This record gives sequence, structure tokens and C-alpha cells, in this order.
Amino acid sequence: MIKEFQKFIMRGNVLDLAVGIIIGAAFTAIVNSLVNDVIMPPIGLLLGGVDFSNIFISLRDGTTPGPYTTLKAAQDAGAVTINIGLFINALISFLIVAFVVFLIVRSFNSMMERFKKQEAAVPTPPSAEVILLQEIRDLLKEGH
Repeated sequence: MIKEFQKFIMRGNVLDLAVGIIIGAAFTAIVNSLVNDVIMPPIGLLLGGVDFSNIFISLRDGTTPGPYTTLKAAQDAGAVTINIGLFINALISFLIVAFVVFLIVRSFNSMMERFKKQEAAVPTPPSAEVILLQEIRDLLKEGH
């Protein structure tokens, strides 16, 4: 079983997958920062100073009764909340990541299609059998 696991790990696909996961996690952290620290503050400012990370619905008060001014205050009190603002931030992050992945896949597919067209445009030389048959045909036409 250990040798089988070692064989599995040593395959190139596993290493490619690991690299992809690591880069994806780093990219997700960057996108989350972009959404939370760059995109949402100006949108919140335009909407009257709304901090999206603090948009929540309190379903049940915690040990300290509400109303709570921030999500952190509600969570610290042990309140049960629906975190709408965090969901909106996660949704925007997802849409950005999905769009970037779409662009990458689209570019890759376009590149692969160009390679296929180039391969199709380059005629392959005839095989030795075809050349021999063509010579026989030409000799027969000449009447030999």
C-alpha cells in the first residue's frame, strides 16, 4: 500500500493539483482583500456609510440583550444571527474568482483552437506506400 501511495504521489498530476490549490488559496485571499478592503468600502460610502460586514439580522438575543450595533458585538453576546453582509462579500468574491477562472479557461481554449488550426493547416507528407502507389499510377498512365 505504501508503494502504491508513493506511485500515486509521484505522478505529475498530483503535483500540478497541489500547485493549483496553493495558488488558488493565495488568489482567493487576494480577492477577499480586494472585496473587503477596496470594493465594499466605497460602495458602502455611496450607500450612506453602510459597512456591509455589519449587515445582519438577529434571530435571538444572546446573554446580553440587543439591539447590537455590530456583528462582532452580537457574536460576542452569543446572539444567533443571519450574516447578510458577509454573504454579500463572499458572493462578490466568488463572482470575481469565477470570472477570472472563466477568462483563464477561455484563453486556454482559444489557444488550443489556434494550435489545432495550425496543425490542420500544415499538410502531412504522404507515407511511403502512398508515394509508391503514386509512382505506379504515373507509370501506368505513361504506358509502361
